[in-house]
Amino acid sequence: MDKKVETMENGDEKGEELKQLNYRGVKAMPFVIGNETFEKLGTIGTSTNLLVYLTTVFNMKSIDAINLINVFAGTCNFGTLVGAFLSDTYFGRYKVLGFASISSFMVRIFSFYFKVYFYYSKFVIFSLIQGMLVLTLTAAVSKLHPPHCVDGVPCIGPTPWQMAFLLTGFGFLIAGASGIRPCNLAFGADQFNPKTESGQAGIASFFNWYYFTFTFAMMVSLTVIVYVQADVNWALGLAIPTFLMFLSCAVFFAGTRIYVKVLPDGSPLTSIFQVLTATIKKRGLTVPQEPSVSLFNHVSTKSINSKLPYSKQFRFLNKAAIKTENDKINPDGSSGNRWTLCSIQQVEEVKCVIRTVPIWLACIIYNVSLHQMQTYTVFQALQSDRRLGSGTFQIPAASYTVFQMLALTVWIPIYDRLLVPCLRKITNKKQGISVLQRIGVGAGIAILTMLVAALVETKRRDLAHAKPTLGSVRGKGAISSMSGYWLILQLAVAGLSEGFAIIGFVEFFYKQFPENMRSFAGAFLFCGMAMSSYLSSFMISVVHRTTREVGSTTNWLAEDLNEAKLDNFYYLCMGLEVLNFMYYLMVAKWYKYKGTGDEKDDVALEDMSTQKHMV
Repeated sequence: MDKKVETMENGDEKGEELKQLNYRGVKAMPFVIGNETFEKLGTIGTSTNLLVYLTTVFNMKSIDAINLINVFAGTCNFGTLVGAFLSDTYFGRYKVLGFASISSFMVRIFSFYFKVYFYYSKFVIFSLIQGMLVLTLTAAVSKLHPPHCVDGVPCIGPTPWQMAFLLTGFGFLIAGASGIRPCNLAFGADQFNPKTESGQAGIASFFNWYYFTFTFAMMVSLTVIVYVQADVNWALGLAIPTFLMFLSCAVFFAGTRIYVKVLPDGSPLTSIFQVLTATIKKRGLTVPQEPSVSLFNHVSTKSINSKLPYSKQFRFLNKAAIKTENDKINPDGSSGNRWTLCSIQQVEEVKCVIRTVPIWLACIIYNVSLHQMQTYTVFQALQSDRRLGSGTFQIPAASYTVFQMLALTVWIPIYDRLLVPCLRKITNKKQGISVLQRIGVGAGIAILTMLVAALVETKRRDLAHAKPTLGSVRGKGAISSMSGYWLILQLAVAGLSEGFAIIGFVEFFYKQFPENMRSFAGAFLFCGMAMSSYLSSFMISVVHRTTREVGSTTNWLAEDLNEAKLDNFYYLCMGLEVLNFMYYLMVAKWYKYKGTGDEKDDVALEDMSTQKHMV
């Protein structure tokens, strides 16, 4: 079993004690996944219907509502960098998740850092709940939203004060989500022993089942909660997710005693800046051909990171490990000044992060096109026949997104329990196919997703132009006689694509980052999604302006989709996915997995390290 060293806050050496870790694995999963699921139900689960809320209750134009949602989602994801920094540097993933016990507070009440953590964690909880309360009030209090539109009378938009109150709610949600999202997935993976075969298999399976459970909960949100919001009462529909936030707190508290809590290992960003600074200072030096000559190779026994082999990729960074006469070495073998001399281990950890950047760029473009389809599918549904059978009941437009979740939920068990064992026999790999291969399959399916979406939209618009239509949507146009069930095709293919690519991206960043940066790995992924949101908003604005016909207000993304050319926009997105797929194939072939280096050089470094130890 692994050992974990905890040092008492007074810094006394005798305060160090070995504590055996008891990995509970699947026993801890209900609490971790439950916390994330309720957070999704309370925030992301409602975001799809926020498009309808902003256009019907706040009387915003479609283009403005989409841009606001994109900025909100992007800022939520960018905020995860702050949560990741606090987690990996000071408090650990458990504490930043925000639910410390009272006894822990009493023991460490005199610790300044814990005071900071205590207020931060309370702020995270407060922010999530307060954000949903503010959104609920915007629906419940008539003075906090514009008056309802009346036929024949121009709609009145929100006042500056009403928008300010709404944005305040968004701000609280951003602050809360920033503390939970980068830590939850990594914290769940911490519950498995990464050095055992069963633990490694458990981590791989966890990523699949993690998405299975919360997508199942999202389906409930996108059906029951969305129906209550759209067809019963917005105030009640927003109050339900608020209550779910309280449940999120209770579920996380229930598992406190069985969690494995990995202690923070100092700021990982500092280590990156040290390598870059040392490289710049020694830019005039030449990297030796033999790594065993003049390269510093100290590995700290306190580090939680696995030892990495020497690699020649990004060879210029190896200059940070060149020993000179001016470099001082401490008695324990460590560098006297890590801003001028870094170890090969430290340099290789930085290389791990840099190597993921090209893959991260492919993740951004991948999400852009699918994000466009998800938002505009809601507006497609609004102008489609949403009747359930021959009755009068209509499926809420935002609820159609549930079919994407359903496809993902059905596919994950099939992939994990049926396809992986079959592929394992063919490839002799534990996961069936590599992580990069899995992402590549998802990126390829994304091209098909946009093609299907374009063809379905063409059919919807053509039927809308043919008579008779099924009435109209206020401010948008006629309702096409095309059944909304046709939208299931594009959503199902999108769910299949996510089942490969998104889960692959999550696993990729978690495994390829150094162990002390796994919260940053989660934040890195979310930052990619944030860039996708901002890029989506920019792309919509550009297309909206450049495709306007001369002497007309009609464009590809017009308010009335029957007069727009949304299918052309989907074809544009498909072209973007094709270029991204070609780019991804190149960077995936170039990429070297963490732990793979240059064998001969690595042996030389090992020999050098052994000789030093003997001396």
